[in-house]
Amino acid sequence: MKLQNIILSLIALALATSCGTKIPTDAVAVDSTVAIWPDYADVTVPCNIAPLNFRLAQPQKAIVEMRSATAELCVEATADGSFSIPANRWRHLLAVAQGRDIAVTIFTRTDNGRWQRHPAFPIHVSADSIDPVLVYRRIAPGYRMWSEMGIYQRCLESFDEKPILNNKLTNNNCMNCHSFCMQNPDKMMFHQRMMHAGTYILADGNIEKLDTKTDSTISALVYPYWHPSGRFIAFSVNDIKQDFHASADPNRIEVFDNKSDVVVYDVEHHTVASSPLLKSPDAFETFPSFSPDGKTLYFCSAKAKSMPDNYQQVRYDLCSISFDPSSGSFGTLVDTIYAASQGGHSARFPRVSPDGRWMMLTESAYGNFSIWHRDADLRLIDLTTGHIDSLSTVNSNDVESYHSWSSNSRWFAFSSRRGTGLYTRPYICHIDANGVAAKPFLLPQESAEYYDRLLTSFNIPELVQGEIDVDTYRLIDISKYGKATKVTPKP
Repeated sequence: MKLQNIILSLIALALATSCGTKIPTDAVAVDSTVAIWPDYADVTVPCNIAPLNFRLAQPQKAIVEMRSATAELCVEATADGSFSIPANRWRHLLAVAQGRDIAVTIFTRTDNGRWQRHPAFPIHVSADSIDPVLVYRRIAPGYRMWSEMGIYQRCLESFDEKPILNNKLTNNNCMNCHSFCMQNPDKMMFHQRMMHAGTYILADGNIEKLDTKTDSTISALVYPYWHPSGRFIAFSVNDIKQDFHASADPNRIEVFDNKSDVVVYDVEHHTVASSPLLKSPDAFETFPSFSPDGKTLYFCSAKAKSMPDNYQQVRYDLCSISFDPSSGSFGTLVDTIYAASQGGHSARFPRVSPDGRWMMLTESAYGNFSIWHRDADLRLIDLTTGHIDSLSTVNSNDVESYHSWSSNSRWFAFSSRRGTGLYTRPYICHIDANGVAAKPFLLPQESAEYYDRLLTSFNIPELVQGEIDVDTYRLIDISKYGKATKVTPKP
């Protein structure tokens, strides 16, 4: 039996490492490269990512060879020029290539039947793994449509996607702002609007529905960020409006606040607290986030303006205030971390890496809601030196907006409208210990035609450390029939 097992293992290894498709030995080397989509040339990928399936920009007879050290695989293109990489061979190739490159060579056949070998390009395989699940909302890219949307979880190590909740099951209501405590899949929250309105907290198997509007706050709770302890969640409260631009404006829609404040919700006592420094009538405060040690609350603040007449004059700075987790109290001084307004810019969505070293944010010329601002780009602040990196390898000539960190601080996911200018797609990017960002890559899919056929945007890509285990039907039952716990101001 032992000998038989050894033979079977050797056969399996041979199948995993063999090319499987015959490479044309008479191929002529040419200087021209082949355009592929998605563009995976020279990207850096995690050692636990799903196969990077792609297609040729111009369909033709083709073969791809992927090689690293002792492993290789070869795949023949389908009639439409797509390559579907076998998962088992890909996993073996990744394992061999950790910390190295995969050399990718494409062979194409001309009309006269001759084969050409195009210059190889690398795929860099990092030894840094990524959190295995990405959570996002899928929604039509319109401005008022929520007849069909859902929050989904996607396994990054395969192509498995599962709904956490689809609004077809909850009377076509709006759901948004899903958030996790330190990438923990067992501590999640999201809002529902319109039908079955409330804030829903899913923590350690429990589901709680909250009514979060109080007499002392502008609105129900809006943009969230968990305290690392799980005891608190910081929120903004906003009087949100939207308007449409004239056709000549490159930004289709403007979303703005008439007023906004920042509060902190106590999960255990169902109370909200704030400070005069976080709810000034002379300022718009929004987009809170905690530091990984839980002792600093970051937020964005702009001088209050009369809206909507002065919407282009509103510019947010990145600020901070100390926070005492033992008492849930705030400090007495606000620090300005980044005065973006002084340079004619506006900052929002601050997110600190779990190791506490880096702050990533979104920046554009004005305003607080960047997902329709074509000039919106990501920025990286070194919190030890204050240096700001423009992330030129990451940004495009279209919208880069929401972003989230992997738990090891070596990866981040973000949304981008590059390519179409209409749909947001999820991208993943490696960042090393020195803050150097690699070329980002589009979330791989089982079919290279996936993004062409799917007419929805991916909103709020959140990396989490495992699968969210939720009883969907219990969640729906609580959503429709459960009594919401009333949130009250802290005494």
